[in-house]
Amino acid sequence: MTSSFEFSTYPARLSDAERDKALSVLRDGVAKGRLSHDTFIRRMELALVARRADELAALTADLPRESRLSRAVFGSVEAVSGFTVRLRRAWRAEKLPKLLLPHPAHGHPLRIGRDPANGLRLAHETVSRVHAELTHQGGLWVLRDLGSTNGTTVNGRRVVGAAVVRDGDQVGFGRITYRLAAN
Repeated sequence: MTSSFEFSTYPARLSDAERDKALSVLRDGVAKGRLSHDTFIRRMELALVARRADELAALTADLPRESRLSRAVFGSVEAVSGFTVRLRRAWRAEKLPKLLLPHPAHGHPLRIGRDPANGLRLAHETVSRVHAELTHQGGLWVLRDLGSTNGTTVNGRRVVGAAVVRDGDQVGFGRITYRLAAN
């Protein structure tokens, strides 16, 4: 007979951070060619159901870990690299020609494309004849791709259907890019 103070306890549940750390080591192992894809998948499944820290440790024991110094060096390089990409994008944005948003009272959509009948004609081979449309709806500007071949982008992301745009956004039609500016 056991008293109310004697009961079996399970070890504390592993934290998400502990699992993430083990999964990160496994991802690095497969990326560096030290684990096959099948082994990675199996060990990942085991890491997700592991109950104890020693079970996680066994899954990564044969994989070398990066030193604190190398993690710091690579982290610094990644940060600097990301900064230079953002800096280049910001530098380029200031040099972009402005596309003035039409006055909202105009009420009609602004068609954009190569066809001379469009409100904004862009004579460039990467722009479709009827490429996109800019409308003012409910106090917001909406840019809609009209099935263009080379796509419409807002701030570097391709528009699928429509996207809300604002003053200062970068909009692209094929390989032609503008910075939106309010009247």
